[in-house]
Amino acid sequence: MPPQPCRPEPALSFVNEVPEQGPAIEALLNRAFGPGRFAKVSERVREFAAFAPELSFCALEGERLVGVVRIWRVMAGDQPIVFLGPLAVDEDARKHGLGAELVERACAAAEAAGEAAVLLVGDLPFFQRVGFEVASDVILPSPVDPRRVLVRTVDPARKLNGRVIAR
Repeated sequence: MPPQPCRPEPALSFVNEVPEQGPAIEALLNRAFGPGRFAKVSERVREFAAFAPELSFCALEGERLVGVVRIWRVMAGDQPIVFLGPLAVDEDARKHGLGAELVERACAAAEAAGEAAVLLVGDLPFFQRVGFEVASDVILPSPVDPRRVLVRTVDPARKLNGRVIAR
């Protein structure tokens, strides 16, 4: 039997989040994280933060939502910064670096908008690949393993410190 031709991966498009995508995003987040997502420290941050749709991105395969990353405006001490999360990729699209691509796009948009830093709660081995490091002087509104509080700064000379609060 002759070898079958390889089918190319479907092309993805990346767009800023719009309100009409809300139901599809919620469904993806529910599949990715389940009901426990509302008990996480990141959710405590998002409860008082201002959503920044212009810095948030959806990955679409045709019309189908396959990934999302959201950005929120907060303060670390007296410094305005942004908080990244949630980041979710549909199970069948978790390959080829889609999660990292979404993070890179959100961080690039934040940097282009003049934000000083991007903060998140996550796994260092994954996020270190896209420029994040432990944010040892940042305090979140609920207990969290401090090794999971990560930051990517635009200007490494500007250190973050203080409690994260609403902007």
